Amino acid sequence: MRKLDVPLILDVLFYTVASWFLSLGLLRYYRVSTGVAVAFATLLALAVGVLAFLLIYTKRRKKVLGKKEQESRDALMLHLALERSERIRLTMLEAFTKDGKDAHCEGDALSVDGVPVVPLFTMQPVSADAVAKLIRDFGSDPFTLACNALTPEAEKLLRSFGKTAMCANEIYALYSRTDAAPATLICGEIPRKSIRNSLRRAVSKKNARPFFISGALLLIMSLFTFFPLYYLITGSVLLVSSVCIRAFGYA
Repeated sequence: MRKLDVPLILDVLFYTVASWFLSLGLLRYYRVSTGVAVAFATLLALAVGVLAFLLIYTKRRKKVLGKKEQESRDALMLHLALERSERIRLTMLEAFTKDGKDAHCEGDALSVDGVPVVPLFTMQPVSADAVAKLIRDFGSDPFTLACNALTPEAEKLLRSFGKTAMCANEIYALYSRTDAAPATLICGEIPRKSIRNSLRRAVSKKNARPFFISGALLLIMSLFTFFPLYYLITGSVLLVSSVCIRAFGYA
């Protein structure tokens, strides 16, 4: 049985109920009869709820898939930065071979379609000094640098000498489509993110709840007062603020 997406359900309920109160308060302001106002507000709230579900579900699905892919890529790059050179060459040889390339190892060198591939996976982006050393070693011969990332200076230097590079995204795509990634990654179980380490934001989605409750209570009170204009305006402002915070605030 698929696990319920509680945050999605709460978001949809929030926008549905908020739109109901807002539309009811607006109709109440223009002296629309109670029955018509309630019916119209209910229909509008249902429409907003369906639309919110479709939009939020699609956006969240793309975000989750992108986040998982990014975490998998970062885990692979960390593994390659900590793995021994000979094992990296073997896994890359397997990946290139499965990808239909003419790949083979000659001693400590990896050749792909006749071009040497130099694995240089580091925790920091490869510097221009490291690239300059490779250019001195290879001279005018072509080579491809496989790495996590390059500094802007290193990237510019490679381009100037007509050399190529394979960085994190391209490496991850190669391993993914050939299913050549190691089954067990070094430090693969270390969590990458922690809620406690996240910065507190002044505008947080959690602040939407008190704004919403206050606005809803004021709109309800407008139904029982002789001068509802103040309650309608203030309640509507609070509800609009809660919707904006919920939609654009920081999680």
